[in-house]
Amino acid sequence: MTVQKGKRMAISIQEHMAINVCPGPIRPIRQISAYFPRLSPTSSFSDSLSPNQPGFPPAGGGASGGGGLLSPLSPGATGGGGTLSVMSSMDTSVEIDSCDSDDNTSLGTLEFDLLYESATSSLHCTVLKAKGLKPMDFNGLADPYVKLHLLPGACKANKLKTKIVKNTLNPVWNETLTYCGITEEDMYRKTLRVSVCDEDKLTHNEFIGESRVALRRVKPNQPKHFNVCLEHPPPLASPTAMSTALRGISCYLREWETEQQRSLEERGRLLLCLQFLPPGGLCVGVRRCAHLAAMDVNGFSDPYVKTYLKPDVKKKSKHKTAVIKKTLNPEFNEEFFYEITFNELATKTLEVTVWDYDLGKSNDFIGGVSLSCQSQGDALQHWIDCLKNKGKKVERWHTLTNDLPGFQE
Repeated sequence: MTVQKGKRMAISIQEHMAINVCPGPIRPIRQISAYFPRLSPTSSFSDSLSPNQPGFPPAGGGASGGGGLLSPLSPGATGGGGTLSVMSSMDTSVEIDSCDSDDNTSLGTLEFDLLYESATSSLHCTVLKAKGLKPMDFNGLADPYVKLHLLPGACKANKLKTKIVKNTLNPVWNETLTYCGITEEDMYRKTLRVSVCDEDKLTHNEFIGESRVALRRVKPNQPKHFNVCLEHPPPLASPTAMSTALRGISCYLREWETEQQRSLEERGRLLLCLQFLPPGGLCVGVRRCAHLAAMDVNGFSDPYVKTYLKPDVKKKSKHKTAVIKKTLNPEFNEEFFYEITFNELATKTLEVTVWDYDLGKSNDFIGGVSLSCQSQGDALQHWIDCLKNKGKKVERWHTLTNDLPGFQE
């Protein structure tokens, strides 16, 4: 550049800044995360404060003084406003996860009440509300509903579902779902799984979280309130856990045999009402069934009930209810009358069977129960109570079995 004598050289501000730049190595700009080191359970706190790590200034390098740069990663680093020190009692076993970690994402809370009525063998679950559910839709909201299952043996027969509340993370249901035919044995050995899901019409519904309650925690005829945090479903067993389970195969086989003995219960339940009317008549009321076994490919059945009073020489004692389509929990509320004296009734056997109706082929046998003086358990007790309480209606739930002898379609 040539400058005439007597004239001042005009320098732009950009050139001025470039001329006055102090030459030297470019130092990286320290980030805010450098002042808050991330610790892991496998690293010690002294390692994270090591002055030999790349990107950190040496311990003796001008970190102190009134105008110096505050560097907490350098021992003895001080500033004009005070001193930053690290406490020796700081817990180093906690790993700080990022805020978007799934482990730190809250799934929400759920409130519900449970009440078991022993007189009617009914379990009532009142789903109240949920708070702070995990967003599942693009708009940051969800369309939540609640599903109930009884474990073990979760299937369509014992699934109950609430209504769907649209576009909310804090839904209120105030809806009561009822299981019928729940015995005291069920309350002792079964678990209620309460799941919260998000409805999605375009794709499959999404799971939000669940909670499991052992029913033995619920006392008969006493409502119990629950306010629980939703959790992820239990993970599947790892290969190590599987090998451990194989070492206890003998225990597993014993439990399997016990469960097989109880597997007949999964055929369903039947609510019967018996009433002996003097001078001579037996009224059999078929109220309803619960948790029937699914016999059709759609996961349901088309059930109906038949009653026999055996021995039946003239074959005139067969009665049949109407067919209820596509259900595993049908309500019949039908009554049948048999003309018979009290003395004859003591020698008779009432056989009640449940069938699945199939069009164009033979119907499928679901289960049945036999009541007489030669029966056992609940069936015997129900029959005796009917004979002792003449003129009174006696209702009782019965477990359907698939080994009823001598049944006929």
